[in-house]
Amino acid sequence: GVFLYNHLQQKVRNAEALAQKYKQQQEALSAQLQVVYEHRSRLERSLQKERGEHKKTKEDFLVYKLEAQEALNKEKQDSMNRYGALSSQHKILKNQHDDVKKQLLDLQLQHNSLKLEHRKSLETHSQKLAQLQQERDSEVTNLQDTVFKLREESKLLRKAHQEVHSQLLNAQAQMEEFRQLKEALQKMPGLR
Repeated sequence: GVFLYNHLQQKVRNAEALAQKYKQQQEALSAQLQVVYEHRSRLERSLQKERGEHKKTKEDFLVYKLEAQEALNKEKQDSMNRYGALSSQHKILKNQHDDVKKQLLDLQLQHNSLKLEHRKSLETHSQKLAQLQQERDSEVTNLQDTVFKLREESKLLRKAHQEVHSQLLNAQAQMEEFRQLKEALQKMPGLR
């Protein structure tokens, strides 16, 4: 009986020790569970907060996406308008370029025509100048001949003039002699 009592006492002590151990384990587990609950609660609050922030971020992103889409559409429309304006301006400039090119070709043709006409005119002018020079040379030669002949005639006329002048002086002298002779004769009483 003592042996059985001791054996039972030993079992009770072992059971109490085991119960104490389990109780300590349960308390440790309860403490750990409390920590886990608190951590879970914190995680849930954090998750809730993150969800709220995610929702707000999503809404902000949707607003940003909408604004970006509108800005992109506006930019696209502006680009299309600018492209249309540039295209129209390009057509106008191309037409102006074609007109200027045509004017340049016309001016080149006109320049070539004027150049040819100028060359012909220059040749005609050169021919006329040569002809006029030839005529002038011929006329100068004729004039020189005429001057020479006129000088010869002038010499002859001077010579004839001197001869006439001498004859006139001789005649005047003879007239003077006749006058003196007449006066002398008139003074003579016998001839009166």
